[in-house]
Amino acid sequence: MLRPDNTFRGLSPNVEPTRPLAPAGNGNGGFSPLFREVSAEVGRFIEQGAGSAGVGEADVAAAMLSLEGRFLRDAARAAPAKSAVAGSADVDDVPPVDAQQRDFIAGIRPWAVQSAQRLGVSPDLVIAHAALESGWGRHAIRSSDGADSHNLFGIKAGSSWRQDVVNARTSEHVDGEDVSIDAAFRCYPDTASAFRDYTRLLVDNPRYAGALNAGGNARAFADGLARGGYATDPAYADKLVRLASQIRTNDY
Repeated sequence: MLRPDNTFRGLSPNVEPTRPLAPAGNGNGGFSPLFREVSAEVGRFIEQGAGSAGVGEADVAAAMLSLEGRFLRDAARAAPAKSAVAGSADVDDVPPVDAQQRDFIAGIRPWAVQSAQRLGVSPDLVIAHAALESGWGRHAIRSSDGADSHNLFGIKAGSSWRQDVVNARTSEHVDGEDVSIDAAFRCYPDTASAFRDYTRLLVDNPRYAGALNAGGNARAFADGLARGGYATDPAYADKLVRLASQIRTNDY
């Protein structure tokens, strides 16, 4: 669906990449399996080389360098795989959330968790979708008297909608151009009702089947919504993936 007429705030890279100083722990206070393997291999090298002619400190140093290279190689291979599973943008490409965004996340998380359970996706993806459609709650759809419609997902009021509506300006991408139009949007009595209706819309409409049961895969969820025609913006899926990555990077 379409969101109110507002410009999506671009995300600029401002996080510098860092190199790990030590292997990650296994969660039980020990070293990772790879680092234990490295330590054992170095020990065997020293033990076996101690009785061999010509084995000295330079040989041990060379072995250590080789093993460190293996560690960095394996770590580099694992990183892209993890990113592909999550379907999120590179963590170095997203900014931290600000105080208002943290409040927005905290305020809708309980309902996002409930919706996510029915949709078969991570709550972070539902939060990211609400953030994209509402501009982190800053561009809520309001009636002419300023009343909040609680429509965080930009859902339009079609001919089958029998409850309250609110008219607002929205942007559509038509023939390669963005145009502004007036449209009727659904109006809800509270945030909980908005999340319930959003969940029903995705679950009951076959065209959004591709977005369901995506787990934590932001790309699969976003592409499923885009293919179903949720919005006309050709960059919609990419924007949603980046927001999901931003939320996850900040551990919210």
